[in-house]
Order: sequence, then C-alpha cells, then structure tokens
Amino acid sequence: MGTLPTWEPAPGNVTFGGPGTGNGPLSGPWYRTIKTQLLGVLLAAAGNFLISVSLNIQKCAHLRLACQTDSKPYYTSKLWWCGIILLGLGEVGNFTAYGLAPAALVAPLGCVSVIGSAFISGLFLKETMRAADILGGTLAVAGTYLLVTFTPNVPQEITAKKVQNYLVSWPFVIYAIIEIITFCILLYFYKRKAVKHIVVLLMLVALLASLTVIAVKAVAGMITHSVKGKMQLAYPVFYIMCILMAATCAFQVKFLNQAMELYETTAVVPINFVLSTTSAIISGVIFYQEFQSAALLSVFMFLFGCLLSFLGVFLITRHRIKEHLQIPYIDCGNIPGQKVTGKIQPDSHHLCYGTLSNEDDTGKLQS
Repeated sequence: MGTLPTWEPAPGNVTFGGPGTGNGPLSGPWYRTIKTQLLGVLLAAAGNFLISVSLNIQKCAHLRLACQTDSKPYYTSKLWWCGIILLGLGEVGNFTAYGLAPAALVAPLGCVSVIGSAFISGLFLKETMRAADILGGTLAVAGTYLLVTFTPNVPQEITAKKVQNYLVSWPFVIYAIIEIITFCILLYFYKRKAVKHIVVLLMLVALLASLTVIAVKAVAGMITHSVKGKMQLAYPVFYIMCILMAATCAFQVKFLNQAMELYETTAVVPINFVLSTTSAIISGVIFYQEFQSAALLSVFMFLFGCLLSFLGVFLITRHRIKEHLQIPYIDCGNIPGQKVTGKIQPDSHHLCYGTLSNEDDTGKLQS
C-alpha cells in the first residue's frame, strides 16, 4: 500500500478571515483600494441624498411662508436655514468623495439626488408619485450598482507632483485645447449672436463642469494626502486648482441660472445631468487616467450603468412640471405643519403669490 501524502502549509502568509499583509482576497493594496473607494461611494451617495432632503426642506419653507398673511423674507425661516445647512453637509460629502474615489464614479452618483427628491417630495410634500418615478428610480439604482461594481479598482493617491505631471501630459493638453476652442465657439454664439438654445447653455455648463471635477478632485486629493502626514498645501499647484475650482463653479451657476429662467426644469435637469456627467467622466478618464488598463467588459458595463442612470433621471423628471401646472392653486392643508385650509392663487406673470380677495374677483376671473 502507498503512503498517504503529507500536508504541507502553503508558503507565505495567506489571509482568509480578514485584512492583512498576505496574498488573500482581503489583503494587501487591493483591499485598501476597494475599502477607500467604497468609502468615497458611500460619502457621495449620502451627500447627494442630503442635497435632495435639503432641496425639499427649502421648498417646504417657501410654501409655508406663502401661506402666511404677512410676507417675510425666506432667509428669516429657521426651516430654510436647516435646508441650507444640510445642503452644505451634502456638498462637503461630495467634495470628500472626490478625494477617495475616481471622478468617473462620483459624478454619475448625482442621480441619487434626483431619485431622493422624487420620493421625498411624494412622501412629505404630498406630490403625486407616478409609475414613471418608480421605474426611473429602479433603473437609476440598477445603473448605480453597475457603476460601483465595474469601476476599475486603481490605487490612486493624488499628490501635487502628480497633478503637475497630469497638467503637462499630452492627452490632457490636446483635450484642453479642444475644450477651449469649443467653449469659445459656444460663447461667441451666446454673446454675439444671442443664441440661447438649451443645448448651447448646458454645453457651456458641462465644459466648465469637466474643469471643476478636475480641480475638485485635485484639491480634495491633496488635502487628504496632507491629512495623512504628507503635506501638499505648500505647492503652488494647490492654490491654482483652488482658483480654477471657484471660477468654474461661479460661471456654471451663471449659465445654469440662465437655462432655468428660459426653459422648464423637466428639460434642464435631465439634459444637464447627462452632459455634465459625461464631461466629468471624460475629464477623469483623460486627466487622471482612471480607466488605464481596464478590461473591455468593465468599460462596457460601466457605460451601460451610465446609460441606465441617464434613462432613470429622464423618466423621473419628464412631464413633472406639466402635471403640476394643471393644479390652479396650492392647498395649504397639504403642507406639513400647516393647518390653514385656504388656497393661494399663483400669479403667472410675477414671481410672487396673489390671493383672491373676494367673490367678485373670483367671478371676474371665471368669466
């Protein structure tokens, strides 16, 4: 009879039960990278959810003020300031997420804000929950899952020297030249020819958003690296990126407000989300080389996840304003915290609320 083979321990340190320094699935650089990236995803999702909560709180504050007999500025409302604080916390979460996760992953997670706004407004502001909202939310969640699952897990520490090298790399130089030429052409039509088409305005926003994402990720990454003990704030490129971040954000607000004044929210929100997210992904891929050596399947599934998120946002936002305009008044009894049952008649020609003072006015309007 033959002898039984003797068991010999595997060479090296193999870890199966938890993180360590061996060669197991939860050890080494891979585990640290996926843990950091997951933290960035959670911060981005939580930040966007807080933003959706803050927007609905501010909307509720405006409706409450509209029901009061004596008009007060909105900034005197404690509820409105509560919404502003939550908005700030949400933006801080997004800012931190850019320092921990790839820009191509953080940018599409803005769909969480759209999903949250749709469902929160239905639960607390008594707005109609439509089948399109549920379908759009399901598609957006599925797209978000694909984004998180198939984003390449590339360890990336943003330092000042790396940012300097990225700024002078040939792919980014070519990309910057194309973007500057495109921006100048659009700005010429916007200023000289008075072309204020929605695509022109939101393309200007998207081009600026790509630079904002580059600057935000650079600043957040250098601050994160400095917190770990390797000071990066003494480099001039840090302050250059801070200036670029502030300037591009300011001009984004200008063009986005112009679009909101001229067009319906149902058109602005989905188009802006698609264009800005696409430009943010492209800028992250080119500047930070986030998809370098990524598998073809991962790239395809990531793009498919983006497509599902875009479609979900489109379904949630389409026809929402048109349905709302069919209601000729605001019922104060449906506003949380209000016991007034009167009705306020919106003035379609001014940015204020008017009331029907007596029955004669009602008769005149009906006639």
